[in-house]
Amino acid sequence: MNPITKLNRLAESHGELKPGSGMISGVIALSLAILCFLAVLAFHFPAHLTTPELRKSYDVEVLRTVMFIALVIAGGLSLTSLIFGRARWVSLAAFSLVILTVALGGHRVPVGDFPDHTPYLGLDWFILDLLGSTIVFILIEKLFALRDQPVFRAEWQTDFHHFIVNHLLVGFALLVVNKAVNSGFGWAVNADVQAWIRGLPFAIELFLCILVADLAQYATHRAYHEVPWLWRLHAVHHSAKTMDWLAGSRQHVIEVILTRTLVLAPIFVLGFSKPVVDAYILIVGFQAVFNHANVSVRLGPLSYVIVTPNFHHWHHSQDQEALDRNYAAHFAFIDYLFGTAVKADRTWPLRYGVLGDYVPNGFLKQMAFPFTWRDKPAKPPHGAD
Repeated sequence: MNPITKLNRLAESHGELKPGSGMISGVIALSLAILCFLAVLAFHFPAHLTTPELRKSYDVEVLRTVMFIALVIAGGLSLTSLIFGRARWVSLAAFSLVILTVALGGHRVPVGDFPDHTPYLGLDWFILDLLGSTIVFILIEKLFALRDQPVFRAEWQTDFHHFIVNHLLVGFALLVVNKAVNSGFGWAVNADVQAWIRGLPFAIELFLCILVADLAQYATHRAYHEVPWLWRLHAVHHSAKTMDWLAGSRQHVIEVILTRTLVLAPIFVLGFSKPVVDAYILIVGFQAVFNHANVSVRLGPLSYVIVTPNFHHWHHSQDQEALDRNYAAHFAFIDYLFGTAVKADRTWPLRYGVLGDYVPNGFLKQMAFPFTWRDKPAKPPHGAD
């Protein structure tokens, strides 16, 4: 069996990586090698492969250093495995990618001036978020695991495909969302209200921004569950049967654009300051991943105020008492105020996924699902992951 076939089988498999086989170091080396190869492409074509909003924050020399360290680690791990004859096909693929990346200039690729206003894929955002998320959240999941499950659990490939597409299309999504928000809600802007908002202390303005966004999120999210044709889109997000940091990436592209438009609209209309909006984006980015994570984290009485993994896991449950409950993304008290908080005699739900398990697995099938599903009841059975 040739190395390409073996790599394809690895990508299609799931389960625990056994220590001593060389697979753990091989997968780490291959992952870093792939990220370095993508990074060198971003260095060569920054105008079309990097995100304009992120470019302003980059320290290129720091990025070069990080890339060099990653190349050394990937090269060292893969070469060592090759010498000792462990996981040769994975190690060979990793080492070959390291050599190719170095041949393309590696961390020394010069970056000159280039225009900002060009069509782009968010390759840099994909690399940074994947690297940061895997390091942080896999570590958290191993230290505070709720359930004993492997990193490469069943259906991880589908969620990873969603992760890739939703990150690479960030430029397209932002363009559509910004145009929709500005053209659809510009009439509601009031300069006096915006000036008052921006005059608030930072902490109060940030709290108000998150609260406004979460109220919009709550209304939108509830509509996804109660309006049948919207549920067709949202059922994709609810279809995963295992919860971890990657599960939150499973979203239909149309839902991503629609939700971001409706949540960002009140933020735009009220005119929150840029530092506050930036802080909100960091918070929502963390919570969106953390609340899906396989972690046993609860906050005692604070769990009635702040959305935690425990709160959101119930939203993704097939258990009857959890259906159409726990919609909030940040503040749990919103669900308690509107009477949609879960009431259960157990701490954690038993099963995840759509009740009836009628959503197909696979990225392309899930993108087509809202438009091809024929056997639907009058009101779809809810339940989610």
